[in-house]
Amino acid sequence: MLVTVAVYGVLVVLGAVEGLIGSFQYGNMAGSVPVAAIAADAVILVTCLLAGWAVRSVSGALAPAAGWILASFVLSMPVSNGSVIITDTTAGKWYLYGGTLSTVIGVALSFGLLARARPR
Repeated sequence: MLVTVAVYGVLVVLGAVEGLIGSFQYGNMAGSVPVAAIAADAVILVTCLLAGWAVRSVSGALAPAAGWILASFVLSMPVSNGSVIITDTTAGKWYLYGGTLSTVIGVALSFGLLARARPR
């Protein structure tokens, strides 16, 4: 029981760390293409898939997704002095919307793959 709680806790923290790093690096561009935002979205997708596979449960994919969403959306909210980490730019939109879509796809694919892998 304690090991299970620790594993899920580590997965939530992993997702939060990915969200924290992505929130500060999403603006790196190659011309007009938000390469860092797209890379961060791909990383959280792969993390969700691998976590679901490793834990053999959809909740394994949900844990890093929840950590990523929590960290990213908290950092996208303005504070009392008006500053914000994730701005309303093309790269910011790619990061937030793409990352959210990536977490949903990762959880859904984990569910589909695990449902097909289980014997009846």
